[in-house]
Amino acid sequence: MLVVISPAKRLDWTERPVETTEPAFAEDAARLVKTARNLTLADLRGLMDLSEDLAKLNRDRFRDYDPNPAPDATRPAALAFAGDTYQGLEAASLDADELAWAQDHLRILSGLYGLLRPLDAIQPYRLEMGSKLKTRRGGNLYEYWRDQLSKALNAQAEAVGTDVLVNCASQEYFGAVPEKALKLRVITPRFMEDKAGTPKIVSFHAKKARGAMARFIVQNRLTDPEALRDFDLGGYAWSAEMSSPDAPTFVRPAG
Repeated sequence: MLVVISPAKRLDWTERPVETTEPAFAEDAARLVKTARNLTLADLRGLMDLSEDLAKLNRDRFRDYDPNPAPDATRPAALAFAGDTYQGLEAASLDADELAWAQDHLRILSGLYGLLRPLDAIQPYRLEMGSKLKTRRGGNLYEYWRDQLSKALNAQAEAVGTDVLVNCASQEYFGAVPEKALKLRVITPRFMEDKAGTPKIVSFHAKKARGAMARFIVQNRLTDPEALRDFDLGGYAWSAEMSSPDAPTFVRPAG
């Protein structure tokens, strides 16, 4: 199976001795950067609801972006992102064989890079998928990426011999993948906290759990959707009562 996750706003730029690969949509990323360079600070603040300091930081990142970067200017995507999902994924603790399997079976959706493999080299950036960045393809990034992402996922699924995609991404990011164009069964796990008998989704915990689910799939080399039910990291347990075939639900006591 394939599994997709979202990127993160926060980055960890620690240098690690890992060989990187080139993103499939590097040319698209360069085009988007060129467009973003024309934005003013006020434009950037409005585009992603940024503070003045963050707007300046990302203006500088777009300015410094290099279509042909030196190796020391990049980091492998799964190790560079550092948000809640990546606390669950813990990519830095995966061994070489696990990272190699992840390279074929794990994908990161990205507003700038489209679709990333774990070891794809990225430069520092922030460009959220929901951004209304106007390009020749439309008024936002959903219109920019259109069906490129679904085509790439279909092709990779065929390459690894699967017809199952486990969606551990947020709605904002998976919304960029036209599901009608996917030739895959999409399974979207849900993670809930049970407080006083009333399970509910808590965003921070759910994000971390989605990363942990991706890690569980990678470490166990899962191919059978039924095996997702065995996920028990972080105290979660599969709930037969709350689940459906394409929305397995996991619940744990609220801490």
